[in-house]
Amino acid sequence: MALKDNLKRQFRDWRIRIFTVAWITYALFYITRANLSIAIPGINQEFGYSKTMLGSIGSALFATYAIGQFTNGQLGDKFGARKLVTIGIIISALANLAFGFTATITAMVLLWAINGYFQSTGWPLNVKTIANWFPLERRGTITGLYGSCYQAGNALSWLLSGYLASNYGWRQVFWVPALIFGLSSLLFYFGIRNSPESVGLPSIEEFEDPSATTKSSEKQIAKRSEAKPVEEEHLGFSFTLRRTFGNPKIWIVGIAFIFLDVIRYGFFIWAPTYLFEVQKAEISIAAYKTMVIPIAGSLGAISAGWLTQKHFGSRRGPPVTIMLVCLGTLAWLYPKIPTDNWVLGLVCLAMIGYFTYGPHVTMVAAIPMDFGTRKGAASATGFIDGLGYIGAFLTSIISGMLIDNYGWGAAFNFWIASAFIAAGLMVTLWKYKPQREKYI
Repeated sequence: MALKDNLKRQFRDWRIRIFTVAWITYALFYITRANLSIAIPGINQEFGYSKTMLGSIGSALFATYAIGQFTNGQLGDKFGARKLVTIGIIISALANLAFGFTATITAMVLLWAINGYFQSTGWPLNVKTIANWFPLERRGTITGLYGSCYQAGNALSWLLSGYLASNYGWRQVFWVPALIFGLSSLLFYFGIRNSPESVGLPSIEEFEDPSATTKSSEKQIAKRSEAKPVEEEHLGFSFTLRRTFGNPKIWIVGIAFIFLDVIRYGFFIWAPTYLFEVQKAEISIAAYKTMVIPIAGSLGAISAGWLTQKHFGSRRGPPVTIMLVCLGTLAWLYPKIPTDNWVLGLVCLAMIGYFTYGPHVTMVAAIPMDFGTRKGAASATGFIDGLGYIGAFLTSIISGMLIDNYGWGAAFNFWIASAFIAAGLMVTLWKYKPQREKYI
């Protein structure tokens, strides 16, 4: 038992380290992505671009991010996160730095497109890493906790960007985050490890195998744990492609995720501008108010993970469907709240965040692990998240066109309908439950 106790201690220490490094660094991805929405009013004031033109900047990121999710997801299952994510961080930081020097819409679109592609290295490869270190029985809770990182990063981005935009102008909204994010590449590279095998530990399946209490199994684990560190075995692109393109259930989730990202990025991109134009809030106040969306969203992510694990036996469909219905209802209610009732408006925004990110994290973290297994987790995550960014691309530019031509009400109707369509798709997976993986 001494061997098992020693392995438990090593796994515990490594899991804390891996989770912490992955959480911090992915949170910082958002300071070089969510900053655009706070910079939009300043860019608009300086250059006078239409909402459609401003929306095209965000859509450029979403288009290349979607492409990058598909490609980097597949590459992540083969090469792991450590090197690819580090490269992604550095180039994304450089794109933000250059964006602060731009003076034309063409340059803005191009640089934000480059940023989008390299931002896409972050999420699928980190989900893959989490899947390599944590077993099926803990993934609902762990992914809920882990998913809170990008809500925190979103809130931090808007807090920092709001301060910078208000006091130093929109260009600093890109320069300061670029410096912080670039430095985080050192934390990621030196802090992360792709899998237990890469530090000389047994695979997660070997370690979690219930039969490991027997002497024969202990001998096998001891032999494995004394081996030299190796990278995780890649089962081939045919395996990862079957786990993504060849799985009808993943297509259901992916299409539902398109519609979830329509409403998520509708608020993500346009909520600060809505508060600035309709409620006449200063841009710094608009940024601080919209911070409640990701802050409450982090609670939604944790709650959804806990619910799937503790009350639905790892079934992801029920809590996701229920939360999406609540999201559509709240999005319908929000524009009807009188603009002078800022307390009720703030509460409603917080609830929108809660019911957006609960299903969002589940659909792009726990579910890809279920369908892709840890061997194809990056590919499955990239596939679902990549499809979602088609919705993000559409909502950025279509919402801008709707606002320009028909007013804010038309954009809200677009977002509301999308939430209910996503719920209708996810209810078809109400009874699905993931199976234990075996790679021993």
